[in-house]
Amino acid sequence: MKFQQGDKVILLHSGEEAEIVDFINREMAMVDVNGVKFPVYLDQIDFPYFKRFTAKPEVQPKKKIYIDEVRKEKTSPLAAYKVGEGVWLSFLPVYDKDVFDDDIVEYFRLYLVNQTSMHLNFSYRLRLAGEVDFELKNDIHPLSDFYLHDVPFEALNDSPRYDFEFSLKNPDKKKAGHVEASLKVKAKQVFARIEESRMKQEASFSYILLEHYPDRPEEEKADLKKLSDAGYKIYEGGKIHKQHLEPARSVLDLHIEKLVDDPMRISKQEMIDIQLKTFEKYYELALLHHLHQMIVIHGVGTGRLRDEIHDILRLKKEVKFFVNQFHPLYGFGATEIYFK
Repeated sequence: MKFQQGDKVILLHSGEEAEIVDFINREMAMVDVNGVKFPVYLDQIDFPYFKRFTAKPEVQPKKKIYIDEVRKEKTSPLAAYKVGEGVWLSFLPVYDKDVFDDDIVEYFRLYLVNQTSMHLNFSYRLRLAGEVDFELKNDIHPLSDFYLHDVPFEALNDSPRYDFEFSLKNPDKKKAGHVEASLKVKAKQVFARIEESRMKQEASFSYILLEHYPDRPEEEKADLKKLSDAGYKIYEGGKIHKQHLEPARSVLDLHIEKLVDDPMRISKQEMIDIQLKTFEKYYELALLHHLHQMIVIHGVGTGRLRDEIHDILRLKKEVKFFVNQFHPLYGFGATEIYFK
């Protein structure tokens, strides 16, 4: 049953707060309103915190307020989310009844909560089973919340991952250009948070994304004399020429037999690590040689290597766009990268 004796509830028809003192049957309860007891149907009452999240604010007639009557706000509108300082992702479970008249979570309403003094730009992606299911770009004001979208309860079966990238609306030279955050929570952990919020009669539960916006890291200056004494050849930055760099590859084949002599002696995880390190190396060389385009052959297989490479490319500022489509030479086993 949704309610228990002693629960604080609200009467939907009048908005009055009441306390359940007894149950008459499965459909009716006896409630107490300021010492007056009377029966009500269970579908005519609800928990008070749901009203705070669902009720539309009443439009009050404007009243002239003089300056000496203005009082400082004592409570924050974010208090309902039970969050501390930082940027949070909050889940508001929306309930429905099953065939046994029990409460079940139908979907979650997701809110981005900014409990900092900074105005932030953000980009957001929801990945289900490794594929992008929802994308959004916007900005969020200091000490405010932003509704993102609804996520079905069944999405917990698809290993959801919530990826964010933040930057300052008003850039600051002392602060980092951007910062990334990702949240991946197992279904079992979400179930536990749902039960915890029910016990505490809290409407939502939240996860921290960013405790504070980071400062720009200081650039480390290399001790050139030590490098020279160690046998390294030092070039002046303005005189570096492509002849000092390893040649770039406009077509990079990442099949493991092209990279190691005996692929049968290494594990699958070691193969992926070698392939990704090779990709990163030749990606950087492509940039240094100012290539406009690059093709990476990753094969089809299970798609893991392709997905790992695509995840890396999505975060690269130098990439104009990339595409994995049928190629007359490589089929669907290659990704074409176009640089800015």
